[in-house]
Amino acid sequence: MAFREHLFISSALFSFLTNCAAGDTLAIGQEIRDNETIVSAGEMYEMGFFSLGNSKYRYVGIWFKKVSPQTVVWVANRETPVTSVSGVFRVNSNGTLLILNGNNNSLIWSSNYSLSVSNVNIVAKLLDSGNFVVLHENISNISDEDFIWQSFDYPGDTLLAGMKVGKDFVTGRYWSVRSWKSLDDPSPGLYEDRIDTNGYPQYYIRRGSVVEIRFGPWNGVRFCGFPSKTNSLYTYEFVYNQKEVYGNYELINSSVITRLYLSPEGNGMRMNWNPNQGWIPYIGITIDMCTQYGLCSAFGSCNVFNSPACSCMYGFEPRQSDEWKAGNWSSGCQRKEPIKCGNEDSYRKLSGVKLPDTRNSWYNVNMSLVECEEKCKRNCSCTAYANLDIRRGGSGCLLWLDDLMDVRENDENQDIFVRIAKSELSGTKNRLFSTSWVLATIIFMVLVGLALAVYAWKKKRFRNLLKSLSEDNPGGVRNKDAELPFFSFSDISKLTNNFSIDNKLGQGGFGPVYKGVMDNGREIAVKRLSDHSAQGLDEFKNEVRCIHKLQHRNLVKILGFCDEKNEVMLIYEYMPNRSLDTILFDESKSSVLNWSHRLGIINGIARGLLYLHQDSHLRIIHRDLKVANILLDSDMNPKISDFGFARIFEGCETGANTKNVVGTYGYIPPEYALHGVFSIRSDVFSFGVLVLEIISRKKNQLIFSQQRTDNLLGHAWRLFKDDSEVLRSIHIGLLCVQPKPPAFFTEADLNPRTSSTTTTMSANDMTVSLTGR
Repeated sequence: MAFREHLFISSALFSFLTNCAAGDTLAIGQEIRDNETIVSAGEMYEMGFFSLGNSKYRYVGIWFKKVSPQTVVWVANRETPVTSVSGVFRVNSNGTLLILNGNNNSLIWSSNYSLSVSNVNIVAKLLDSGNFVVLHENISNISDEDFIWQSFDYPGDTLLAGMKVGKDFVTGRYWSVRSWKSLDDPSPGLYEDRIDTNGYPQYYIRRGSVVEIRFGPWNGVRFCGFPSKTNSLYTYEFVYNQKEVYGNYELINSSVITRLYLSPEGNGMRMNWNPNQGWIPYIGITIDMCTQYGLCSAFGSCNVFNSPACSCMYGFEPRQSDEWKAGNWSSGCQRKEPIKCGNEDSYRKLSGVKLPDTRNSWYNVNMSLVECEEKCKRNCSCTAYANLDIRRGGSGCLLWLDDLMDVRENDENQDIFVRIAKSELSGTKNRLFSTSWVLATIIFMVLVGLALAVYAWKKKRFRNLLKSLSEDNPGGVRNKDAELPFFSFSDISKLTNNFSIDNKLGQGGFGPVYKGVMDNGREIAVKRLSDHSAQGLDEFKNEVRCIHKLQHRNLVKILGFCDEKNEVMLIYEYMPNRSLDTILFDESKSSVLNWSHRLGIINGIARGLLYLHQDSHLRIIHRDLKVANILLDSDMNPKISDFGFARIFEGCETGANTKNVVGTYGYIPPEYALHGVFSIRSDVFSFGVLVLEIISRKKNQLIFSQQRTDNLLGHAWRLFKDDSEVLRSIHIGLLCVQPKPPAFFTEADLNPRTSSTTTTMSANDMTVSLTGR
């Protein structure tokens, strides 16, 4: 009896040792059950069954071994989850990977690959690259050619170093990154990142069949339009031959934990790295108006820093001028003068742009730029040409054979030469000094004269406004309390030491600001309107209308004006501690803002905002509330400033609609950014962002959580658990933004070239002018 028991135990142990996974490898007949995993040799990656969030579904996948919380990089059965913990994963003798229901051996998922004959020497192995491969056993130096099957051929939402995005021309297979449906559901989502092989290859991200974000062609350094960053983490690679085309990246240091990730919201591929302290964004795509594919349509160019963002290329004009002026650029641009083909045309160089859509293009890698121009001249369908490779002075030829679409002005080191009529380049119909040229010159001079006259008239109206504020009130009785004192130009020049550079405090869209000292020792700030600042004049007028009669300890006070010697200036009380952002986000200075100070600043801003919205005789919506517009006096008391974008309401009005959206990305609510709807709630949203920034001493775009890349609003939401004085203030901020997960979870690059939003904004119904002043 004892012998039989011993035999039974020995047989069970033998079965266990031969069927269970060991180390990083699965041999034929071995399997991974629901509570088991395999780990790559360097313990970089782990593979096994897992669940997501509160879901009871089970999946087989690969995740980083040393990253907490669990970060999954590949899922086998992303569309066919296991509904219980009875799943089994194994490799059969034909090299096929299987996920089975352990209760009845029914098939749940298969790799759909099989060798023509059974091979007992086949093994499946998890490599330290994160690649799970099927190959022949006993291969010492493993290379890609040895793989019978590999997970790298079937990417999910994550691109690891060495994975390809492109196309295999032999098999027709695309290597593309596909987002998850949600953070708890790895099945294929709406967004896909792939290389388009129609014309010269280019990167794009599409939602379903619609292209939403496009990157230009490979320029020898990177895909044109993809963020450039001097780095020590990785190198780019682009391969294009008869067999395949693909792009990928390789790590300089293979021990670095990094990933390129496409979120379920589709807001661009983001490279994150994990220095054992949670995921940190290393490089990412800034999402703004100009990111939207083809926003400015044919022969239009987009610049997010311009207002409006779209303009026609040189030699082109809006096809529908009325629609264009209304902010609807879908009709695009057309030539001012028709081209004649051949040597009758000229080419205008456009520098620093993301190259146009290449889906209808022609290319030759061996041509020079001169040969490229000649090739374009001989083809009447050619609309532009450029070098393929920007290295070593440029090489190769790329021709566009259709309308130029999706051009964006940025910091690209690349030129494109756009075909235009020769008369557009010379400025005349022909080379003769013609009557039409003289007429055009006269018209131009008349227009310039009118523009100057309009500017002078606007300036005169502003002066009249200033004077009216220092004279009688509408009732005809002089009101000394409402008087706005006048300062002569000579007085202000003396007070500012002749506008010395040492007295300059800063520069705005209106012009410079100077510090001055009055005879009684009182310090002042002088806002001086620049002659070329038409927008500044409008802001000046709006500011005077809004605040000249407002009196509150948390609003900056206007002390007077000057309108002498063709100068327009406003005089304010001086704030010794400048603006809040200069202290709050400066590591060397922020220590002076202890919690007591910061809580006082929050309360002061709230009091000032309440006065504007409710307690003053005019209801005022600020529309540009941010840390840069909060000034601090000598006692760190906050004062709301810069009312250039403010709107005055009377009676019961609390909001309005506009097509001219103003403000700063990161501080404006979604209904205002997308639809132009603003109200006192818009200021409340901005105040909520302010509160969170003041508490954390972090900018809205620069905050990161371990689970994912968040902006400050998303990060604060996830931290909101405990009940303390600090967290109660976070609660107030979140309630001001909205009492549910924040609308803007903006993933941000460590080097934010702009203050950006994750929302791709449609400009068909409005003109958007958002600044980061």
